Amino acid sequence: MSENVIYCYSGTGNCLDMAKKIAKGMGGADIVLMRKAPAVTDATGYQRVGFVVPCYGGGLPGGVEDYVKSIQIAPSAYKFGVIQFAGYMGSGLHKIDKIVDLDYWNTLHMHSSAIWLMPHWLCFPPKSVKMSLKGLDRKAAKIAKDVQAKTVSAKKPPKRTICAVESAGFPKVNKLLNKSMYVSDTCIGCGTCAKLCPKGNIEIRGGKAHVGTNCIACMTCVQYCPKEAINVGKLTKNRARYQNPNVSQTELTETIIHI
Repeated sequence: MSENVIYCYSGTGNCLDMAKKIAKGMGGADIVLMRKAPAVTDATGYQRVGFVVPCYGGGLPGGVEDYVKSIQIAPSAYKFGVIQFAGYMGSGLHKIDKIVDLDYWNTLHMHSSAIWLMPHWLCFPPKSVKMSLKGLDRKAAKIAKDVQAKTVSAKKPPKRTICAVESAGFPKVNKLLNKSMYVSDTCIGCGTCAKLCPKGNIEIRGGKAHVGTNCIACMTCVQYCPKEAINVGKLTKNRARYQNPNVSQTELTETIIHI
């Protein structure tokens, strides 16, 4: 067991890539995936407890806030959080801070994986995917160094009231996106989408994928379908797919990754 643990939610691999880099910079960590309920909720044996998550709809991905509430942390543990976003950091870190009282936090400006909203290469301010990935190593090294030194942030994560309002309404957006999702005849029933869906919202029947009604708009199924058979209306049909090149499909389905 490592003395460090990082709880991570990742849709297309960006946050898991960052968590792995931070873990290596710290000299090792157990990375617990939060795509589903975390496999390890007793974190009282860890000296450093971190959270690496994306901004979804101004807040946190569906289920993550409840997952964080389920985690037990020793009073003496050092707690840190990192959030990735394409346009604005949202209220996610504020929500985590209210639950665990973060000692340190940081942000990472990354290109978007919300393919239903914008092309994956678009972020504000704009920068290429290559530049985004190149900057990860420097940022991860800085964060890992700060965490190793148990640096304390001067301020708490901002509440971002407007983002909190957006986040509260995002489940309704999810339902609309879910209703717009369809599977075309190019589907080969390979099961990639079903395997990667964090909510078990997709099943293969009659050799074809069928999408249920419990979608959190992570877009993993859209991004990873080898035939680009899953789309959200016409919004995603002609948009290039994206998967983080440093993260495998297998890693996204793991419950714990030891670095």
